[in-house]
Parts: sequence; C-alpha cells; structure tokens
Amino acid sequence: MKKNFIDKIRNVLRSLKFRVFILIAVAVIVPTLVSSIFIYNVALDNYKEKRLETFDTANTVIKNTIENGHFFDEVAESAEATDNAVLQNNSQIEHLAKAYECRIQVINGKSEILYDSGNDVGKSSVSNLVQKGLKGQKKFLSNDTAVEYVVPISIAVENTDSDARIILGVVYTRYSIKDMGTYGKSVERYVSMVESLLVIFGLIIAWVLCIVFTNPIRRIEESITEISLGKKKENTNETPDEKKKKEENDYSEVMEISRDFKALVERLTTQVRSQQEFVSNVSHELKTPITSMKILADSLLGQEGVPEELYQEFLQDISKEIDRENNIITDLLELVRMEKSSTSVNISSVNINEIVETILRRLKPIAEEKNIELIFETFRPVIADVDEVKFASVVNNLVENAIKYNNTDGTVTTSLNSDHQYFYLKVTDSGIGISEEAQSRVFERFFRVDKARTRETGGSGLGLAITKEIVDKHHGSIKVHSKEGEGTTFTVRIPLKYIEQGNYVK
Repeated sequence: MKKNFIDKIRNVLRSLKFRVFILIAVAVIVPTLVSSIFIYNVALDNYKEKRLETFDTANTVIKNTIENGHFFDEVAESAEATDNAVLQNNSQIEHLAKAYECRIQVINGKSEILYDSGNDVGKSSVSNLVQKGLKGQKKFLSNDTAVEYVVPISIAVENTDSDARIILGVVYTRYSIKDMGTYGKSVERYVSMVESLLVIFGLIIAWVLCIVFTNPIRRIEESITEISLGKKKENTNETPDEKKKKEENDYSEVMEISRDFKALVERLTTQVRSQQEFVSNVSHELKTPITSMKILADSLLGQEGVPEELYQEFLQDISKEIDRENNIITDLLELVRMEKSSTSVNISSVNINEIVETILRRLKPIAEEKNIELIFETFRPVIADVDEVKFASVVNNLVENAIKYNNTDGTVTTSLNSDHQYFYLKVTDSGIGISEEAQSRVFERFFRVDKARTRETGGSGLGLAITKEIVDKHHGSIKVHSKEGEGTTFTVRIPLKYIEQGNYVK
C-alpha cells in the first residue's frame, strides 16, 4: 500500500502536467517576488529622500533665523572675541523646534550649549559631529531612529579685503525618523497583500495553462490506451468538420505526433490484416494438396479390382500433389528466412549478363512448349556485387512467371542495362496483364491475380514475395507496370556496388 502511494507520488512529480505547472508558477511567482522587493525598497528610499529634503529645508531656515536674528551680540573682528558671544533671544528657535518636531542646540565656539530645546543648556558638547562643525564642516549622521545635523554659524570678517569668516558656533539639529519604520511596515503590509494575491492568481493561471498545454497530449494518450485495449471510442456528438477543426487547433508538434501515430496504427492494422490473410492463405494452400491426396486415396480404397493403369494414374496425381505441397513448404521456409533481418547475403562481384543468359537457356524448353520466343537485349557488360544464387532466383522467378502467364506464340523480352550507379533488369511479356487494382498487391504472399489459372500453371504464390525480399536485401527496388490484355513489365534496379545497410540511397 505504501509502495503504491509512493509510486503515485513519483508519477505525479514526473508528469508533464506537474512540470509545466511548476515552470509556469516559477515564471510568475519569482518576478512577482522580485518586483515586490524592488517596489518596497523604492518606496522606502523615496520616502526617506523626501524626509531628508524636508530636514535640509528646516536646517536652512533655522540657520538663517539664527544668523539674521542677531542672537550673538558683541561679535568681534577676531576669532578670540567669540568666547564672549552670548545668546540674546531664543523664542524664535523654540518656535522652529516645535514646528519641525526636532531638537535644536545652539553651541558656541567653546562647545558650550547656549540653547537646547531639551534640558542640556550650560553643558559642554563632546560630540565629534559638533567638533567638526566648529571647524567649518557641515555634517550629518543617520541611524535607524534619528538623523543629526551640524551647521556652522559664521560671519564675515570686517575691514578686510579677504573672504575670511569667523565661526561663532554651530547649530545642532536632531530629527526622529521612527515614522519611517511605521511607514515601512505599512508599505510592507500592502506589498505583501498584493504579492499574495498575485501569487494565488499566478498559481491559478499556471494550473489552467498546464491543463490547456497538456490536453492535446492527454487526448493522444487516451487514444493510445483505447487502441491498446482493442477499442476506440468515437464522439458521436462531433461532426467531421468539428473534429477536423479541433485537430487543426492543436499545436503543430501534437498534430505531427497525431499524424505519425495514425499512420503507425494504419500500418499495424495493415500488418495484422496481412498476417491474418497470410495464415488463412497458408492454411488453404497447405490443405488443398492434402485434400486432393485424400480424395485420390479414398477413391482407390473404395474400389476393388482397380486397373493398373488407373492405379498408376492416381499415384502420379498423388505424387504431383506431394511435390506441390513440398514446393509450398520450401518457399515458405525460404520467405521466412529471407524476412529475418539477420539473414546475410553472400556478396561477390559477378557477371550479370552470364547469369541472365544461363537462366534463359534453362527456361527455353518450357517456353518452347507454348511457342514463346525468349529475347535477351543487353546494352553493355554488367559486373555487379550481388549474391549470385539469390539473384539467379530473381531472374528465374520473373522469366518463369512471364512464360506461365503469357499467351501461346507470345514473347518474353529480357533487357539488361546500367549506369554509373545501378544496373537495371527488365522482363516484359505479351501475356494477360495485371489490373491496376492488383498491381499494388502482386508482391504480397499468396496473392494471385487469376486464381483459377494459377492453379493450372502451378506455383505456390510466393515467388514474387521472395523476389522482392531478395531485391530488398540487395538495397534495390522492383516495380511493375502492366495493362490487361497487353502484357506486364517488371523492372529491377540494384546498385552496382553493395553497401552495408544505412549507407545507401534508394
């Protein structure tokens, strides 16, 4: 039980739908998270920048108020006079401290605090920030809770031609930025809400898209499953046009897979039908001679005092049927052996002209029985790499069939030619011909164009099937062209040089 559950989980994790879902979800969620972090930081930076601009404005107002309000009295022309500087009025400073919600300290050149909106008046400031300010440096310091500024207060030296100025003291200001934390939490809350909504929306979109993307593949999977179970459901509610439109809306890759799969199913169906027909034909072909022998034997057994002449005639018929049965079995075994991919051919360089001439001489007596003229046309000597025995069988089958299915006083013309890559063998007869419908099936096992006539002429019905297998083993091709009543032409094309499988061009 546990193993089945683990297998189900593993199958889900390995499924295309799950992987598409994860990819789309990541593609949506990751940019969402990155964008939310970016928006959060930008919002805080903008808020902080505006706050600092406000502080700078406040510092300028405070500095100008102190410099222009004559808060320091009896300002001397030398730097030593700053020790006697005193603060005259602080009412405006108090107003500014309340207005800008900040702490303000006015510090003289001795680091003494002359005014403090807090409670440190009269004390000395030891802050490094203040000491730098007394040296004329405008500084500020920021931390998580506050921003501190030091602004020098100075006056120009009178009765001199230089731009020298005397530092009377500094203004120290401290602004609280705790509200930035509150603002940041508020921004973070809103960003999190939007982020959560976008993530949920992204997951929903990812799930919908993964279903949309994988539906065509799922339909193919269902079709394969149905076919594997031996049944194919048809949606009776769909018209052919709707079905075609639905298929055309699929992805091009899925359409290609569908076409290839349909072609594969058709080929398999054809092969199964062919195998069934082959088994039926084999059974029929093997049973026919046995039935004939059974009838002949029963006839002999059912009669007493059978004349010797009749007895000899029946035995001759039985012998012919045995030979016929043997020929069928031999051809079957040869065809099965040839169809095996591991079957090798004994290739050697041979003279094709000599093979054809030898076969024609061997078949000449059979042709003379029907007064058929055998003609051999050769345009040049042809030397090629073939299996001599098997190629001789090809020539024999084609010429013998041309004689058997020819008319009396007809002709059989065998021509041989070649180019730089192939040699061509043509066998043309003036016989009964083959219909267009039958031409596509002449190389099938046990197929007979004229079954009644074939029984008379003998043969197993496997000759052309074996011929095609031999030609295929030589990486060649065989074609038939025929018209009923005008004769038939078989054309064989075989490479002059034998090359191993996968390195030749048909």
